[in-house]
Amino acid sequence: MTRSYFPGILAMAAVVVASNILVQFLFGQWLTWGAFTYPVAFLVTDVMNRVYGKGPARRVVLAGFVVGVICSLIGTQIMGEFGPLVTLRIAIGSGLAFLTAQLLDISVFSALRGGKWWRAPLASTLVGSSVDTAIFFSVAFSDTLSWIEPANDVSWAGEMLPLLGSGPVAPLWVSLALADWMVKLALALLALIPFRLIVKRLTAVPTL
Repeated sequence: MTRSYFPGILAMAAVVVASNILVQFLFGQWLTWGAFTYPVAFLVTDVMNRVYGKGPARRVVLAGFVVGVICSLIGTQIMGEFGPLVTLRIAIGSGLAFLTAQLLDISVFSALRGGKWWRAPLASTLVGSSVDTAIFFSVAFSDTLSWIEPANDVSWAGEMLPLLGSGPVAPLWVSLALADWMVKLALALLALIPFRLIVKRLTAVPTL
């Protein structure tokens, strides 16, 4: 760890902590407030990758993963209306999704580094976000993976309902995943603006 990208570690930790808190609060029928803060993690990773390289970016991601594990451990000790705020399936899904998606983001970004400035952050975030959503919701709520934590009843997530309230019938968790994925895609586009501004600021050559 070096002081140069230590603010990136702090930013990633802040995003992870904020998202773990805000995921407890609903936004409408299909989302939580955490859906709007969590995608910022991809912005942090991409800025670190562009400015400092994939090595430091991986260290920032690993720091975020450790913070996420700590948040999950704390969540397992807090009892909500239906049991612990964080179950084993949610903890595994969250950690696996974060680490896999962020490291994939770094790989895609590095492969496209030499192209137009927007191509690497956009493509890497779109790929990483899609993988993140697929892994988390499948591990946390899919019936086929109920063996991970047989005592955890997530039958509510398998209730068959119209997709996002108006589409074909699908398990509730699929609607939740689709809504989450759509937010990530929208924020991936919006994040190009702060990405450009932050990178310019961090790479500006000081004048005497």
